[in-house]
Amino acid sequence: MEERYSHIFSPLKVGKLELKNRVMIAPMEGTEMIDWLISCKAKADKVHDYYIERAKDGAGLIVPGMMPVRSMIRGKWLHKSPKVFSAVTPLLDEIHQYGTKVFFQLGLFCGRNFTMPTAAAKLIDNKVLGFLAKPVLNLDQNMVACDEGQPNVFFPEYKCRALTTAEIEEFVEAYAQCALLSKNAGADGVEVHAVHEGYLMDQFTLPYCNHRTDKYGGSFENRYRFAVEVIRRIKEVCGEDYPVSLRYSVTSKTIDFNVGAVPGETFTEAGRTMEESEKAIRHLRAAGVDLFSCDNGTYDAWFWAHPPVYMPLNCNLEDVKHIRQFTDAPVYCAGRMQLADAEEAIKNGDIDGVAIGRQFLAEEHFLEKARTGREEEIRPCISCHSGCLPVATYKGVGVEMDTAGHSDPRMCALNCRTFAEKKYTPVPGATVKHFAVIGGGIAGMEFALQAAKRKHRVDLYEKTDELGGVFIAASAFSFKEKDKELLEWYRRELDRSSVTVHRNKEIRDLSEIKADEIVVATGARARMLKVPGAERSITAVDYLRGGRDVGQKVAVIGGGLTGCEIAYELALQGKEPVIVEVLDDLVRVKGVCMANSSMLKDLMRYHKVPVYLETKITEIKASTIVIENKDGRREIPADSVITSIGYEPGRPAGEGKEHVHFLGDAAAVGNLKTAIWGANDLVLELGK
Repeated sequence: MEERYSHIFSPLKVGKLELKNRVMIAPMEGTEMIDWLISCKAKADKVHDYYIERAKDGAGLIVPGMMPVRSMIRGKWLHKSPKVFSAVTPLLDEIHQYGTKVFFQLGLFCGRNFTMPTAAAKLIDNKVLGFLAKPVLNLDQNMVACDEGQPNVFFPEYKCRALTTAEIEEFVEAYAQCALLSKNAGADGVEVHAVHEGYLMDQFTLPYCNHRTDKYGGSFENRYRFAVEVIRRIKEVCGEDYPVSLRYSVTSKTIDFNVGAVPGETFTEAGRTMEESEKAIRHLRAAGVDLFSCDNGTYDAWFWAHPPVYMPLNCNLEDVKHIRQFTDAPVYCAGRMQLADAEEAIKNGDIDGVAIGRQFLAEEHFLEKARTGREEEIRPCISCHSGCLPVATYKGVGVEMDTAGHSDPRMCALNCRTFAEKKYTPVPGATVKHFAVIGGGIAGMEFALQAAKRKHRVDLYEKTDELGGVFIAASAFSFKEKDKELLEWYRRELDRSSVTVHRNKEIRDLSEIKADEIVVATGARARMLKVPGAERSITAVDYLRGGRDVGQKVAVIGGGLTGCEIAYELALQGKEPVIVEVLDDLVRVKGVCMANSSMLKDLMRYHKVPVYLETKITEIKASTIVIENKDGRREIPADSVITSIGYEPGRPAGEGKEHVHFLGDAAAVGNLKTAIWGANDLVLELGK
């Protein structure tokens, strides 16, 4: 064990329960232990393998994803199905063999954050279909809020009804009974979700959500009554010594409905202020909370609770350090936490433990490698959310899940083995093959590494002297330190592997390659703008690779992830970007998590970047561009123009030939997830 992590790997008492170390695997969507176990035998096997690998890795505490005390579909109460809980006991017993403790997280999925897809909205609008679907979709019970008329997060035009006092009392008892069943099943504690993230219980605590006049509204004590009643009732039913953790947002970082504050912004807090939080954490501790698992945010500022790449590392640490002064219960911090910074904070008594989620999806041997001084071997999480939380929303669409490629319940864009451990564990093929991989981007490198792990012979050809392909440009932004780490990780892994890498070797004719199978992973080429003056523009890739300077006023043609990221980078440099987007939403991209897209939009708002939607560019002039939309034509100043209008596959000759396979963007333009998952699936197909 490295001495530098001695505090992280020291024991901690939570009430009378001792944890072997101070690392919590934080709850994440899709990691619900009971939901997976009861859904089907195949998924039960996968959830078993995922959790056992993480227990072997040495986490002190695992908190699986939230279990709703009442299901969204058909409105069934979880505590009325006790066999569900007893079914998980064998898995808990096995996890305990490695000294790891487990808290079940109990919560409410209903509320104004109810993830309503477009299909559900259409049912609401159709009285006949809505009536027929009511017993299944249970919309009347899911579309509830603290107050009457609060807007649904994903479809603001749809309003929620107010939760009744009787319904609150039902929820309080449901929490307690589910906690008792969790205890009897072998869970070491429960976590209450939550005074956190703007979920239903949290809405009661927040001034901009709670205008009730009954005992659950008005005063501070009334606003926190729902949470306090749940905590106290759990203690009554399970005993004072049974640990209760609380998922807790220190502050809301919220300006208004669907408007979140970005780091560094001066704003008036609509939700929980730090001053109130200092009082609230003492109040909740007095109710019986034994551990606080802390971050920030609400669904209106979702990027604080699910920080994307644009959030700073350790983004919630300073606020959590502050709130730690106001309670004697252990306090954990979540939010892009880095081990070295967590170690220092624990050493100084600023926090008691660290909650890490998605890094455990990206790297199954995270703690083992950290303990043994092999941190360079850790595959870094890049906070993309494209595998673990592909929940997109944009104009006219409530919730759109990117299910493409989800033949297995894989959970990480970078790591196919997560929740599919058996399928993607490398085993030698029946016969050793010789693979030639053309292109050293992410797809090519991933295929080469996975094939080599299966003992195949692999030659990788890259036409330049640098491995990484288009991801070199994608990682060039100043705020993408983890993307840069991922590139270096791939390069180091290739150096450690048996792959023979041929740099500065461009393959123009596939017939010159002698191999059993040829994998073409030559990436994509940027689409070119076709308007008068287009020669004055530069592509996003050329700009990001540092090949061209730009002026003060920069027109970015095309929104989406890349266009918005370029505009953000330009704003950070003190330049004056403007975005021209032909679609009706700034980030209308399937699979882009709402945390990522909403933060980009709030960054554009904060940096005052003009955005022209449903607008096309018709001409580029020497110092202006001409745009056209429903309001007519106009010229806007532009010293430089950067185009980000998509890509198309770049393929050498060879399509349709036997033993030639196209991979990544050379097959179909996608993203990092499709490149990596496609590479792993192709290895399985060819390397049997």
